[in-house]
Amino acid sequence: MTATPLAGQQPAAAIRAEAAARAAELTAAGHQPRLAVVSATTDQSSAWYVRSIARAAERTGLRCDVHELGPDAESPAVRERLAELSADGSVHGIILQTPLPAGAALEELASAIAFEKDVDGANPLSLGRLAGGLPAFPPATAEAVVALLEHHRIPLAGRRAVVVGRSTVVGKPAAHLLLDRDATVTVCHSRTADLAAVTRTADVLVAAVGRPGLITAEHVAPGSVVIDVGTNPTPDGGLTGDVDADSVADVAGALTPVPGGVGPVTTALLLRHTVRAADRLHRAA
Repeated sequence: MTATPLAGQQPAAAIRAEAAARAAELTAAGHQPRLAVVSATTDQSSAWYVRSIARAAERTGLRCDVHELGPDAESPAVRERLAELSADGSVHGIILQTPLPAGAALEELASAIAFEKDVDGANPLSLGRLAGGLPAFPPATAEAVVALLEHHRIPLAGRRAVVVGRSTVVGKPAAHLLLDRDATVTVCHSRTADLAAVTRTADVLVAAVGRPGLITAEHVAPGSVVIDVGTNPTPDGGLTGDVDADSVADVAGALTPVPGGVGPVTTALLLRHTVRAADRLHRAA
């Protein structure tokens, strides 16, 4: 068996096209969607990601402003900038890029992002609303998991889904989104006993822990669908996932590549969220 690749380029292109069409309409009406990215790091992979968001935003018809505060920025300064952007009526979407300066807490800082502009679902209020089934922008990476599955027509209702990872960025929100699609969901983590025994029960397995090659063939049921959310840097400057793709491809029925799977869809969803936020804010004005 060789796993079918679940590439992200096609769903990402479809999402960007939808966003671009609505962005053009809003811009013509004098309301160009505007995204602000706040960064306080010199991490090179982070810088590459921010540049990719800015390029994608420009191609989609959005304005994207990157606010570089530097790695020595203290939490009050970061929080103040987020509050300023939240109060700025011309800004529709706000992203707080990680990693953060030493001692800074993501949850504390993200709470300064206005709920309506929290396009990456970082504010604890957004996460709470997501858990409660209320309207909110989910974290884009978590939503990308479900968007990929739906694009490739992977059924979820009644299926067994296992999420490895319990972060508030991917694991927990992905579990809620899968539950919303009527999957039966199990969440695994560092204290899970006999991880492979649990993951082998999955029809859909989501790996989101940030540990290269953690998921191997022994963790995967034959014919299952494996979504690799990992983006771990390699010594040669590339990326590798949380899944040992070489061994898993011989067992799984479908597998997302790294790079080229979840990543492109994540970026496209951030743009769609920003356009939708702009649309809602101007309809309410």
